[in-house]
Amino acid sequence: MSIRLENRRCLIVGGTSGIGLAAARRFLDEGARVVVAGLTAPPLDDGLNFLACDVTSETQVENIFAEAITNLGGLDVLFHVAGSSGRKHGDGPLHECTDLGWQGTLDANLKGVFLTNRAAVRHFLKQETGGAILNMSSVLAFSPAPRHFDTVAYAASKGGIIALSRQAAARYAADRIRINVLAPGLIDTPMAARAIGDPAIRAFLESKQPLGPGPGTPEDCADAAVFLCSDAARFITGVVLPIDGGWSVCEGRGANP
Repeated sequence: MSIRLENRRCLIVGGTSGIGLAAARRFLDEGARVVVAGLTAPPLDDGLNFLACDVTSETQVENIFAEAITNLGGLDVLFHVAGSSGRKHGDGPLHECTDLGWQGTLDANLKGVFLTNRAAVRHFLKQETGGAILNMSSVLAFSPAPRHFDTVAYAASKGGIIALSRQAAARYAADRIRINVLAPGLIDTPMAARAIGDPAIRAFLESKQPLGPGPGTPEDCADAAVFLCSDAARFITGVVLPIDGGWSVCEGRGANP
């Protein structure tokens, strides 16, 4: 078995459940040293050090970076997974999305990525050894399906993550800082429970994500994350990789009203 992340010092923000927790476990299997950050602690796992953090707080983000760098003796990889659907704040179709739904979703998703990526780049520049950043977007940023997934602030925030990541990838490539993006389709995680449990959406996924058919697993994303954070991807930056079971190339029955 290959050990693709041997001795890599990794911080996974949002690594306490779903895709982030699956990635943390895979990173450990691949030889990485891992610190996970999130709002609540993960299930007990050997080798997973936990730091509490609200990613919308600049102070808390700076604190977890300082603690992670101290614990790990430096940092090689940032994987930002943390995010929110925004529905609970009032996100929805453009004509129904509330001001709170808009701002709350952008803060949870786009502001959080801005804060962690800025901290990581500042450290990598100071460290002068390069580094890898992997951000989490969504297939909904570029392949909408409004009949079942009509949340304008969420789509905007995930599109913003792509733009931020590609801009930064171009700016810091000469410093050997690689910045890439995962864009999952519908993945079976706690955040997706509403959609996963909807019979109409399950039927839609049979043709929209036919490689499943149906929702993907957190491990599907974790495997891709290992690749993009490892030396196997040393010549790759600015890439947006769909992990979507065919979503972005398949029309899907019942896609339109």
